[in-house]
Amino acid sequence: MSIWNKHEIFEKHSLVLTIGILVVVAIGGLVEIAPLFYLKSTIEKVEGMRPYPPLELAGRNVYIREGCYLCHSQMIRPMRDELERYGHFSLAAESMYDHPFQWGSKRTGPDLARVGGKYSDEWHREHLTDPRSVVPESIMPGYPFLAEAKVETRDIADHLRTNTVVGVPYTEEQIEGAARDLVAQASPDSDNVDAFLERYPNAVVRDFDGDPSKVTEMDALVAYLQMLGTLVDFSVYDNKANLR
Repeated sequence: MSIWNKHEIFEKHSLVLTIGILVVVAIGGLVEIAPLFYLKSTIEKVEGMRPYPPLELAGRNVYIREGCYLCHSQMIRPMRDELERYGHFSLAAESMYDHPFQWGSKRTGPDLARVGGKYSDEWHREHLTDPRSVVPESIMPGYPFLAEAKVETRDIADHLRTNTVVGVPYTEEQIEGAARDLVAQASPDSDNVDAFLERYPNAVVRDFDGDPSKVTEMDALVAYLQMLGTLVDFSVYDNKANLR
């Protein structure tokens, strides 16, 4: 048998072919995975990124619970049409505290990676309550119940603690004050606002749902949406690109 015909052993014996496939896949897997065990980080840290305050984390939970990620990606690709519509392409560091991250390829609605600050809180409330009141062609369902559903604070501290297991750098002080901080971010007249801002200096404090009498899931979701894409100063990257 010539050297060129030795492949016949794989073609005629399924067990040998299976073993060969496993060996090749194992080698390829080791080449891709092994470096991850000795690299300190595969994500370049970016100035401005911070862990989610409890209210924004609760809003992210609502976002995932209601399936928003099924129709809205949070990943702007480095292509001209996307850059012109959405802004600077997404950085890996923007998702460094997301478990799981919200990158994706399915877009029934627009990408939300840069939606923070693009619309007012009132616009978001109207859109979430009755999408067609602000976007007539929208096929998105309404979520009016969010304005009535109070945010559950009982387990938010445990949620922060769980996130520390996967590397999110919450401190013990932040974990212990999680329930108070959740309420404080949506209650600008609260006595706990100063302490909250000491723990989360760059966070925005305001009544997001328009009802100061209670902290609702609408508060949480709007707070989360208004934060997206606002933490990193992308003008720094644009200026660097212009200098090249």
